[in-house]
Amino acid sequence: MIQKEIGSYISTLLRNYFGKGPLSVYVTVADRYITIHLRGFLSQTEKILLKQQEIKRVLEIRNLLMKDLKPEIKLHLYKIGQFSVSEIYTDWNVDDQTGLIFVILKEKTKQPALPWPAKVDESAVYREVMVSSEIAQKVPDSINISWLNNRTILIKRSGIFMKIETELIEDGYIEQLKQAKRRLEKKLLKQSALEELLRREIEEIYLDWNFKEDEGYIILLMES
Repeated sequence: MIQKEIGSYISTLLRNYFGKGPLSVYVTVADRYITIHLRGFLSQTEKILLKQQEIKRVLEIRNLLMKDLKPEIKLHLYKIGQFSVSEIYTDWNVDDQTGLIFVILKEKTKQPALPWPAKVDESAVYREVMVSSEIAQKVPDSINISWLNNRTILIKRSGIFMKIETELIEDGYIEQLKQAKRRLEKKLLKQSALEELLRREIEEIYLDWNFKEDEGYIILLMES
């Protein structure tokens, strides 16, 4: 099974580079996307840094290592399933020892996204995402929401950056902007009515952005 093969590869790769692999890896392949959810992922060095309140340093080190690993991941995903990778994003919930590697493919896979659950008001969910985005920055030019499986929701927003954010991006403050936006948007999403509208608890939230293309991605992991 391709998902199991991808999970095994990622687990070995992270163990080799970080000194410790995740306790579990859960892989979803759907539409043009691959999500790789990691649990129990925190090295001994990172534990020491966290005790010293150095979470920013932990994130900086991870981001540097993952930047080097992305070409290797692209190559191996093609070897495993002939997946042609367009982009790779990552986000970490370090306090919970979890993380997500989010892969966008150049072509759709054989596995389509799921239809919306009958009991969920699709329009209301779209409106709530729009409101949350407007509070954080501005109303997106477009929003697209996909159910990759029964507990993984992908939200893609385009045309989301304000002029001040664009200036910060051009001045090279991308990492600082990412950290600030993650804190703010995760807080707003947790305060939103999404759980009520989706009729399920949101267990984890991951975010990343394509600053060049003015796009943002949110991945919601729902309760099982």
